[in-house]
Amino acid sequence: MAVLLALGAAIAYGLSDFVGGVASRRTSVWPVALTACLGAALGTVVLALLVPGDPTAADFAWGLLGGVGSGTGTAFLYRGFARGRMGVVAPVSAVGAALLPAALAVATGERPTAVVWVGMLVALPGIWLVSREPAPTGAEGTSAEGLLDGLLAGLGFGLLFAALGQVPEGAGFWPVMGTQVVSLVAVAAAALALGGNPVPRRRTDWWGLAAGGLATLAVVGFMLARQQGLLSVAAVLTSLYPAATVLLATLVLHERLHRAQSVGLLLCAVSVVCVALG
Repeated sequence: MAVLLALGAAIAYGLSDFVGGVASRRTSVWPVALTACLGAALGTVVLALLVPGDPTAADFAWGLLGGVGSGTGTAFLYRGFARGRMGVVAPVSAVGAALLPAALAVATGERPTAVVWVGMLVALPGIWLVSREPAPTGAEGTSAEGLLDGLLAGLGFGLLFAALGQVPEGAGFWPVMGTQVVSLVAVAAAALALGGNPVPRRRTDWWGLAAGGLATLAVVGFMLARQQGLLSVAAVLTSLYPAATVLLATLVLHERLHRAQSVGLLLCAVSVVCVALG
Protein backbone atom coordinates (compact mmCIF):
# COMPACT_ATOMS: atom_id res chain seq x y z
CA MET A 1 0.00 0.00 0.00
CA ALA A 2 2.87 2.40 0.79
CA VAL A 3 4.30 1.80 -2.69
CA LEU A 4 0.93 2.48 -4.35
CA LEU A 5 0.41 5.65 -2.34
CA ALA A 6 3.88 6.97 -3.19
CA LEU A 7 3.34 6.21 -6.87
CA GLY A 8 -0.02 7.98 -6.68
CA ALA A 9 1.79 10.98 -5.23
CA ALA A 10 4.31 10.86 -8.10
CA ILE A 11 1.50 10.78 -10.67
CA ALA A 12 -0.29 13.69 -8.98
CA TYR A 13 2.93 15.74 -8.87
CA GLY A 14 3.56 14.87 -12.53
CA LEU A 15 0.06 16.03 -13.48
CA SER A 16 0.55 19.19 -11.44
CA ASP A 17 3.83 20.01 -13.22
CA PHE A 18 2.23 19.27 -16.59
CA VAL A 19 -0.70 21.62 -15.97
CA GLY A 20 1.58 24.30 -14.55
CA GLY A 21 4.03 23.91 -17.42
CA VAL A 22 1.33 24.26 -20.08
CA ALA A 23 -0.04 27.35 -18.32
CA SER A 24 3.43 28.86 -17.96
CA ARG A 25 3.99 28.57 -21.71
CA ARG A 26 0.97 30.80 -22.28
CA THR A 27 1.69 33.38 -19.61
CA SER A 28 4.32 34.26 -16.99
CA VAL A 29 5.68 31.58 -14.67
CA TRP A 30 5.30 33.61 -11.47
CA PRO A 31 1.50 34.13 -11.46
CA VAL A 32 1.09 30.44 -12.26
CA ALA A 33 3.42 29.50 -9.40
CA LEU A 34 1.54 31.79 -7.01
CA THR A 35 -1.91 30.49 -7.94
CA ALA A 36 -0.59 26.92 -7.72
CA CYS A 37 0.46 27.58 -4.12
CA LEU A 38 -2.92 29.22 -3.48
CA GLY A 39 -4.74 26.19 -4.87
CA ALA A 40 -2.66 23.88 -2.68
CA ALA A 41 -3.39 26.02 0.39
CA LEU A 42 -7.14 25.98 -0.26
CA GLY A 43 -7.06 22.22 -0.80
CA THR A 44 -5.30 21.57 2.49
CA VAL A 45 -7.75 23.82 4.38
CA VAL A 46 -10.59 21.61 3.13
CA LEU A 47 -8.68 18.47 4.12
CA ALA A 48 -7.86 19.88 7.55
CA LEU A 49 -11.54 20.62 8.19
CA LEU A 50 -12.69 17.19 7.01
CA VAL A 51 -10.01 14.99 8.59
CA PRO A 52 -9.80 15.16 12.39
CA GLY A 53 -6.42 15.49 14.01
CA ASP A 54 -4.63 16.58 17.15
CA PRO A 55 -1.42 18.33 16.06
CA THR A 56 1.23 19.41 18.52
CA ALA A 57 3.44 22.48 18.37
CA ALA A 58 6.23 20.29 17.01
CA ASP A 59 3.96 19.08 14.19
CA PHE A 60 3.23 22.67 13.19
CA ALA A 61 6.93 23.47 13.33
CA TRP A 62 7.69 20.64 10.91
CA GLY A 63 4.88 21.85 8.65
CA LEU A 64 6.20 25.41 8.60
CA LEU A 65 9.73 24.17 7.87
CA GLY A 66 8.31 22.13 5.00
CA GLY A 67 6.68 25.31 3.68
CA VAL A 68 10.08 27.04 3.54
CA GLY A 69 11.38 24.10 1.51
CA SER A 70 8.34 24.00 -0.77
CA GLY A 71 8.40 27.74 -1.47
CA THR A 72 12.15 27.81 -2.02
CA GLY A 73 12.02 24.76 -4.28
CA THR A 74 9.18 26.18 -6.36
CA ALA A 75 10.87 29.58 -6.70
CA PHE A 76 14.18 28.22 -7.95
CA LEU A 77 12.50 25.59 -10.12
CA TYR A 78 10.47 28.24 -11.93
CA ARG A 79 13.44 30.59 -12.17
CA GLY A 80 15.43 27.78 -13.75
CA PHE A 81 12.64 27.08 -16.23
CA ALA A 82 12.39 30.79 -17.04
CA ARG A 83 16.09 30.80 -17.92
CA GLY A 84 15.45 28.13 -20.53
CA ARG A 85 17.48 25.38 -18.83
CA MET A 86 14.77 22.85 -18.04
CA GLY A 87 17.02 20.02 -19.22
CA VAL A 88 19.42 20.88 -16.38
CA VAL A 89 17.06 22.06 -13.65
CA ALA A 90 14.45 19.29 -13.72
CA PRO A 91 16.68 16.24 -13.27
CA VAL A 92 18.92 17.85 -10.65
CA SER A 93 15.94 19.02 -8.61
CA ALA A 94 14.17 15.64 -8.76
CA VAL A 95 17.28 13.70 -7.71
CA GLY A 96 17.94 16.19 -4.92
CA ALA A 97 14.35 15.82 -3.71
CA ALA A 98 14.90 12.06 -3.45
CA LEU A 99 18.38 12.07 -1.91
CA LEU A 100 17.97 14.46 1.03
CA PRO A 101 15.06 12.74 2.83
CA ALA A 102 16.39 9.28 1.96
CA ALA A 103 19.79 10.14 3.45
CA LEU A 104 18.11 11.57 6.55
CA ALA A 105 15.97 8.46 6.96
CA VAL A 106 18.96 6.11 6.71
CA ALA A 107 20.97 8.30 9.09
CA THR A 108 18.18 8.12 11.68
CA GLY A 109 17.91 4.36 11.61
CA GLU A 110 15.89 3.14 8.61
CA ARG A 111 17.31 -0.06 7.10
CA PRO A 112 15.76 -0.93 3.72
CA THR A 113 16.28 -4.47 2.38
CA ALA A 114 18.89 -5.17 -0.31
CA VAL A 115 16.25 -5.34 -3.06
CA VAL A 116 14.78 -2.00 -1.99
CA TRP A 117 18.28 -0.49 -1.96
CA VAL A 118 18.72 -1.64 -5.56
CA GLY A 119 15.39 -0.08 -6.48
CA MET A 120 16.24 3.24 -4.87
CA LEU A 121 19.69 3.39 -6.45
CA VAL A 122 18.31 2.54 -9.89
CA ALA A 123 15.69 5.28 -9.48
CA LEU A 124 18.29 8.06 -9.33
CA PRO A 125 19.71 7.66 -12.86
CA GLY A 126 16.17 6.90 -14.02
CA ILE A 127 14.89 10.22 -12.68
CA TRP A 128 17.86 12.01 -14.22
CA LEU A 129 17.47 10.48 -17.68
CA VAL A 130 13.70 10.80 -17.91
CA SER A 131 13.95 14.51 -17.08
CA ARG A 132 16.71 15.27 -19.57
CA GLU A 133 15.93 17.28 -22.68
CA PRO A 134 18.32 18.40 -25.41
CA ALA A 135 19.26 22.03 -24.85
CA PRO A 136 17.40 24.18 -27.42
CA THR A 137 19.48 26.21 -29.83
CA GLY A 138 20.01 29.70 -28.53
CA ALA A 139 18.57 28.95 -25.08
CA GLU A 140 19.22 31.64 -22.52
CA GLY A 141 21.31 30.99 -19.44
CA THR A 142 24.22 28.68 -18.86
CA SER A 143 24.55 25.14 -17.60
CA ALA A 144 26.11 26.52 -14.41
CA GLU A 145 23.05 28.69 -13.78
CA GLY A 146 20.74 25.78 -14.46
CA LEU A 147 22.76 23.51 -12.20
CA LEU A 148 22.62 26.00 -9.32
CA ASP A 149 18.87 26.51 -9.71
CA GLY A 150 18.35 22.75 -9.83
CA LEU A 151 20.47 22.15 -6.74
CA LEU A 152 18.61 24.80 -4.75
CA ALA A 153 15.22 23.54 -5.95
CA GLY A 154 16.18 19.97 -5.06
CA LEU A 155 17.29 21.01 -1.58
CA GLY A 156 13.99 22.83 -1.12
CA PHE A 157 11.81 19.91 -2.19
CA GLY A 158 14.01 17.49 -0.24
CA LEU A 159 13.47 19.62 2.86
CA LEU A 160 9.72 19.53 2.19
CA PHE A 161 9.66 15.72 2.03
CA ALA A 162 11.96 15.34 5.03
CA ALA A 163 9.91 17.73 7.18
CA LEU A 164 6.50 16.29 6.27
CA GLY A 165 7.90 12.83 6.92
CA GLN A 166 8.11 13.80 10.60
CA VAL A 167 4.39 14.65 10.91
CA PRO A 168 2.51 11.69 12.47
CA GLU A 169 -0.84 10.38 11.27
CA GLY A 170 -2.68 11.66 14.34
CA ALA A 171 -1.78 15.28 13.55
CA GLY A 172 -4.27 15.50 10.69
CA PHE A 173 -3.66 18.06 7.96
CA TRP A 174 -3.42 21.36 9.84
CA PRO A 175 0.40 21.22 9.80
CA VAL A 176 0.26 20.71 6.01
CA MET A 177 -2.00 23.74 5.73
CA GLY A 178 0.77 25.70 7.44
CA THR A 179 3.19 24.28 4.87
CA GLN A 180 1.15 25.58 1.96
CA VAL A 181 0.58 29.03 3.49
CA VAL A 182 4.30 29.52 4.11
CA SER A 183 4.98 28.25 0.58
CA LEU A 184 2.56 30.84 -0.83
CA VAL A 185 4.32 33.67 1.00
CA ALA A 186 7.77 32.35 0.04
CA VAL A 187 6.94 32.18 -3.68
CA ALA A 188 5.48 35.70 -3.68
CA ALA A 189 8.56 37.04 -1.88
CA ALA A 190 10.92 35.20 -4.23
CA ALA A 191 9.11 36.52 -7.30
CA LEU A 192 9.40 40.10 -6.09
CA ALA A 193 13.05 39.63 -5.05
CA LEU A 194 13.94 38.19 -8.46
CA GLY A 195 12.17 40.96 -10.37
CA GLY A 196 9.02 39.05 -11.30
CA ASN A 197 5.36 40.01 -10.93
CA PRO A 198 3.33 37.31 -9.16
CA VAL A 199 -0.05 39.06 -9.54
CA PRO A 200 -2.42 37.03 -11.80
CA ARG A 201 -3.60 39.11 -14.75
CA ARG A 202 -4.75 36.59 -17.35
CA ARG A 203 -7.26 33.78 -17.31
CA THR A 204 -4.51 31.24 -17.94
CA ASP A 205 -2.73 32.41 -14.78
CA TRP A 206 -5.49 30.76 -12.77
CA TRP A 207 -4.72 27.34 -14.22
CA GLY A 208 -2.28 27.21 -11.36
CA LEU A 209 -5.23 26.52 -9.05
CA ALA A 210 -5.69 23.14 -10.74
CA ALA A 211 -1.97 22.45 -10.45
CA GLY A 212 -2.15 23.33 -6.77
CA GLY A 213 -5.10 21.02 -6.20
CA LEU A 214 -3.14 18.16 -7.76
CA ALA A 215 -0.14 19.04 -5.61
CA THR A 216 -2.39 18.75 -2.55
CA LEU A 217 -3.32 15.21 -3.57
CA ALA A 218 0.38 14.47 -4.04
CA VAL A 219 1.24 15.70 -0.54
CA VAL A 220 -1.55 13.58 0.93
CA GLY A 221 -0.29 10.53 -0.96
CA PHE A 222 3.27 11.10 0.20
CA MET A 223 2.29 11.54 3.85
CA LEU A 224 0.11 8.42 3.85
CA ALA A 225 2.90 6.46 2.16
CA ARG A 226 5.36 7.68 4.78
CA GLN A 227 3.03 6.73 7.60
CA GLN A 228 2.66 3.18 6.25
CA GLY A 229 6.25 2.60 5.14
CA LEU A 230 9.77 3.96 5.09
CA LEU A 231 10.51 7.66 4.51
CA SER A 232 13.39 6.73 2.21
CA VAL A 233 11.13 4.62 -0.04
CA ALA A 234 8.27 7.15 -0.05
CA ALA A 235 10.62 10.02 -0.98
CA VAL A 236 12.35 8.14 -3.81
CA LEU A 237 9.13 6.82 -5.37
CA THR A 238 7.39 10.19 -5.09
CA SER A 239 10.39 11.76 -6.82
CA LEU A 240 9.64 9.67 -9.90
CA TYR A 241 7.11 12.38 -10.83
CA PRO A 242 9.08 13.60 -13.92
CA ALA A 243 8.18 10.30 -15.61
CA ALA A 244 4.47 11.17 -15.42
CA THR A 245 5.11 14.66 -16.80
CA VAL A 246 7.17 13.33 -19.72
CA LEU A 247 4.56 10.69 -20.58
CA LEU A 248 1.78 13.27 -20.54
CA ALA A 249 3.78 15.61 -22.77
CA THR A 250 4.31 12.71 -25.18
CA LEU A 251 0.68 11.58 -25.24
CA VAL A 252 -1.12 14.94 -25.06
CA LEU A 253 1.29 17.40 -26.65
CA HIS A 254 2.88 14.82 -28.98
CA GLU A 255 6.36 15.78 -27.85
CA ARG A 256 9.14 13.47 -28.96
CA LEU A 257 10.36 10.88 -26.45
CA HIS A 258 14.15 10.87 -26.71
CA ARG A 259 16.30 7.76 -26.31
CA ALA A 260 17.68 8.83 -22.95
CA GLN A 261 14.15 9.42 -21.66
CA SER A 262 13.08 5.97 -22.82
CA VAL A 263 15.98 4.42 -20.90
CA GLY A 264 15.04 6.53 -17.90
CA LEU A 265 11.44 5.32 -17.99
CA LEU A 266 12.68 1.73 -18.11
CA LEU A 267 14.92 2.31 -15.07
CA CYS A 268 12.00 3.91 -13.22
CA ALA A 269 9.89 0.82 -13.94
CA VAL A 270 12.70 -1.44 -12.65
CA SER A 271 12.93 0.69 -9.53
CA VAL A 272 9.21 0.34 -8.79
CA VAL A 273 9.35 -3.43 -9.25
CA CYS A 274 12.35 -3.78 -6.93
CA VAL A 275 10.78 -1.63 -4.21
CA ALA A 276 7.47 -3.50 -4.49
CA LEU A 277 9.22 -6.89 -4.24
CA GLY A 278 11.25 -5.71 -1.26
